[in-house]
Amino acid sequence: MSDLDKPLPPDELGHRLTEVFDLIGPLYRRALRKVEQGEQVEGASVGVRTVMDLLRRHEALTVPQMARAMALSRQFVQRMVNEAAAKGWVEITPNPAHQRSSLIRLTEEGRATIAAILGREHHLNRQVGGDLTDAEVRACVRVLREMLKTFDHEDAD
Repeated sequence: MSDLDKPLPPDELGHRLTEVFDLIGPLYRRALRKVEQGEQVEGASVGVRTVMDLLRRHEALTVPQMARAMALSRQFVQRMVNEAAAKGWVEITPNPAHQRSSLIRLTEEGRATIAAILGREHHLNRQVGGDLTDAEVRACVRVLREMLKTFDHEDAD
């Protein structure tokens, strides 16, 4: 096993992960700007886009479930749901399991809208250079998941 394949000591890992954070901030802000530019086309804000994508992946959820999944306030998620509902992209239906938390689902128009948004994002992501390999992308995703787990634990405290 080479030194590159050995786990980093905690102090070195901390410094290296700071490098990751230093890149995530600008990347996040630039990606948000691109999504916001797309709002002029599809009419979906970043928050509405996030809610719609979550519903695309999970079919039907309550506002509290979405808020937990996205680590956002229920009030913010409810506003995004209301915005999406006003545009006809989601429907709010009774929840047989819990009377106080309605189920939120995408409408056909909502499915078409999120498909258009994701298609535009996919087109942009295809332009990423660097001859990245599947192994490199898997490693990046693994690192980000481990970092997220740490902060999930911090949020619980």
